[in-house]
Amino acid sequence: MPLFSFEGKSPKVDPTAFIAPTAVIVGDVTVEARASVWYNAVLRGDFNPIVVRRGANVQDCAVVHVTPRGGTEIGAGSTVGHNCTIHAASLGEECLIGNGATVLDGARIGARAMVAAGALVTPETEIPEGIRLRSAGCGRTPRATRRSPSATRPRSNPADVMAPRRIAFFVFPRLTLRDVVGADDVLRRVAAQMEYGGDSPR
Repeated sequence: MPLFSFEGKSPKVDPTAFIAPTAVIVGDVTVEARASVWYNAVLRGDFNPIVVRRGANVQDCAVVHVTPRGGTEIGAGSTVGHNCTIHAASLGEECLIGNGATVLDGARIGARAMVAAGALVTPETEIPEGIRLRSAGCGRTPRATRRSPSATRPRSNPADVMAPRRIAFFVFPRLTLRDVVGADDVLRRVAAQMEYGGDSPR
């Protein structure tokens, strides 16, 4: 397991968590039960702690870091998508950070909020519970909208699995990557569900 001590502090990983063999976890990092850290992700807790709460997943090539002013917490059941940067920020329970998004120092993402792929959350920004932060085209400011519990998910291209409005079932704690055989199985089920509609995958 790729765990490294730093200045006397060592990572603490629950036995039920999954750490990919090419991930790197350094220093004051805690990974709780049934959480997962995927290939080439880097979690570096040098100045302050990083906590990955129960059932959360940090996907491939994500970078999670801290500053001397604050640590990082990834809430229970949350998803940090591929190539994301989470820098000294706090993510609430069951929120989703889309592929390639950046969440900067002191930002606070509320429970079950969604940050769109490629979005930038600037320092000290607070996104309330249940809000969806949508990305925008070049030169435009991202917009925040509130998710409607009764809204139906539109039909979409199954390959576009991280687009806003199309990934609400990722935040359900009963569907974490740890609960199935592997990421490929998740993506197959996601694609089929998005193609044919219906409730979240069983």
